[in-house]
Amino acid sequence: MRDTRARAVKLIDPVQLVCDRRTDPRMPVDFGLMYSTLDDHGNLIMGDGTVVDLSSKGLGIRGNIPASPNSEMTLLLYLPDGQDPLIVMEARVAWSKGHRFGLEILKMNLRERNRLRYFLYSNFPQE
Repeated sequence: MRDTRARAVKLIDPVQLVCDRRTDPRMPVDFGLMYSTLDDHGNLIMGDGTVVDLSSKGLGIRGNIPASPNSEMTLLLYLPDGQDPLIVMEARVAWSKGHRFGLEILKMNLRERNRLRYFLYSNFPQE
């Protein structure tokens, strides 16, 4: 005789269903940033928060203002190197869950990109 009792099904968090498209590993970090974006009405929104992970192509944020997926932002990253903020001219929100979101870096000038690469190279050993 077959067992016909119902079994509990564990629901999967929708954020886990999204495949990880990262091409570079993200390094855990903890430093401040400011970000700006436009809302649906074209109004400028400015937020601040903490960078929680970082690679040369993207970063994870814990911010004081939630972000919408696919929105674009400008960032000021306060790297712990004592220099002026690193400027990311354009980044796109890849995913968002409350005040946590991930960004793909789209546009930086060469000087800033080299500074980011140097920061990553000097703080995280290459394998």
